Amino acid sequence: MNMRPASPAALLTLCAVVLMTARPVAAQIVISANDGKAVLVDGVNTVPVPTRPDTVTILDASVTPMRVIAELRVPNSVLGPPQNVAISPDGAIAVVASATKLDPADGSKTVPDNRVTVINLRGTIPTVAGTVEAGTSASGLSFSPDGRLLLVANRGEGTISVFSVNGTTLTAIGKVDLGAPTSGPSHVAFAPNGRMALVTRNADHLVSVLEVDGSTVTYRRRDVVAGLRPYGMDITPDGRLALVASVGSAATGSVDTVAVIDLTLDYPRTINYVTVGIIPEAIAISADGRFVAMTVMNGTNAVPSSSIYRNAGRLRVFTLAGTTMTPVAEAPIGRWCQGVGWTPDGRTVMAQCMTEREIQVFRFDGTSLVAAGRVQVNGAPAGIAVGRR
Repeated sequence: MNMRPASPAALLTLCAVVLMTARPVAAQIVISANDGKAVLVDGVNTVPVPTRPDTVTILDASVTPMRVIAELRVPNSVLGPPQNVAISPDGAIAVVASATKLDPADGSKTVPDNRVTVINLRGTIPTVAGTVEAGTSASGLSFSPDGRLLLVANRGEGTISVFSVNGTTLTAIGKVDLGAPTSGPSHVAFAPNGRMALVTRNADHLVSVLEVDGSTVTYRRRDVVAGLRPYGMDITPDGRLALVASVGSAATGSVDTVAVIDLTLDYPRTINYVTVGIIPEAIAISADGRFVAMTVMNGTNAVPSSSIYRNAGRLRVFTLAGTTMTPVAEAPIGRWCQGVGWTPDGRTVMAQCMTEREIQVFRFDGTSLVAAGRVQVNGAPAGIAVGRR
C-alpha cells in the first residue's frame, strides 16, 4: 500500500499534540545545606573569623556535570546528623532544620536554634517560602509518605515536633515528648506505610518507635537498642528494615557499627550488626533497596597529632540482601565529611566534605566507585537530600 508523505501542516499538528500530551520529565535534584559558621581547628568545631552566611545549594543532577540551579540563604547547622534536609514526596517543597545559630551577644560562639525553613521548589528558580519554629536544636526531619506530615527531631529538648503540610505552609500541631529531655533525639524517619516512625536517640543509645494514625503521633515507650550513640538512619523502600548508624566512642578510634532492625516483627528489634569503620556519619539506601552508602569519618576529624588521625575519609557501599550487608565498593574522600546521597537512578553517589567545602561525586556501576567530579559550595556542606521536582 502506497502512502503519501504527511504535509508540513500535519507534522506541525502532530508535534503539538505530542508536546501537549507528553508528561514532563522530573529533574533529579540535590539539595546541600551549607554551614557558614563552622570550621575544624585541631579537631574542634570552631566558629571562623569572619563567618559566612549559611546557604543552601540546589543542583540539577539530571545533567553531567551537575548544574547549580540556585543558592539561597537558609539557616542550618553541622550539629546533628546530615539528614536535616528533606524533599516532599511530590517534589514541591524542601525543608531545612537549623540546630545552632550565632550567639547574638557573642559572634564567636553558637547557641541552640529552632528554625525550619521551607523552600518552594516549583518554578524555574526555587525560593524561600517561609520559616517556622520547631524545638531546641532542631535536627533530623522527614515527611510522611503522603506528604501531609513533617516530623522534626529536637535534639536539645527530647521531643519530636509534628507539623501538618499544606502546599508551602507548615502548621505546628503538637510535640511528642520522649520523657527524657537529655536523650538527644537526632533523626526521625517514617516507615513507607506511614503508620510508624523511628527516632534515633544519640545520648541514651535507643531507637524509639512512634505510632502514626492520621495526624496523631504517639510514643508508647517502645524502644530498640541499636548500638552506642545511634545517629543517622534510613529505612528500606519495602519497609522491612531500618539501618541505624552509630557514631560510638568517637575519639577513641574504635570501630563503629550499623544496626539492622527488623520492622516486620510485632516488636521491632535489632537482628544484626555490621562493623563499618570509625564514625559512620551518614547512611543512605539506594532507591531500589539493593545498596547502602555511608560516609565514614575515619579519623579525619581528630586532632592531627592523634594516632587515629587520617588524611582521608571513606565512602563505603554495601550490598543489602535480606538482612545481610556486604561491602562491595569503597573510595577515599575528603575530611570531616557529612552527608551521603544517591541520585534516584542509583548511578551516582555523593559525599559532602566539610573541610574541602565541596560535594564529591562518584559514579557507581554495581561493583565499583569512580570519581566523577567535585562541586564547590558556599559554606561547609552539612546536610543533604536527593529527590525529584
